[in-house]
Amino acid sequence: MEYMSQEGYDKLVAELHQLESVELPQVREAIAEARDKGDLSENFEYHAAKREQARILGRIRFKQRVLENARVLDMSRVHTDSVQLLCKVEMTNLANNMRMTYTIASPHEANLREGKISVKSPIAKALMGRKVGDVVSVQVPAGLMKLRIESIQL
Repeated sequence: MEYMSQEGYDKLVAELHQLESVELPQVREAIAEARDKGDLSENFEYHAAKREQARILGRIRFKQRVLENARVLDMSRVHTDSVQLLCKVEMTNLANNMRMTYTIASPHEANLREGKISVKSPIAKALMGRKVGDVVSVQVPAGLMKLRIESIQL
């Protein structure tokens, strides 16, 4: 079971709907057109469309499995007294005094451009359950990083 935000759940449902109702019918139409052109053994368009169909079907199955195991987290049960899933955490890197803010998100919602890191990432694992003012040491690929939690918000 994986917890996620309502926004993340809705986004997955929309992606699944797009795959099933738009992309899959398009690729099936491309297969039919390529099949009408004759010899399938040397028909590049047919083989490319079949590969695309397999890719789309794989993505559909993956998203269906994610949605089967997904549970939307009730935001009224999330508190800011310690770092939890869906909390926005502001912290300071003690090595260079750089401030950064990340939202702890499910792996399916993680997007660094949006400031969302996976709950399974080393930084998020180290932050979980910690409180404002705590100093956390995190082993990252670049070495040991010391972070001080400045604030926790929803």
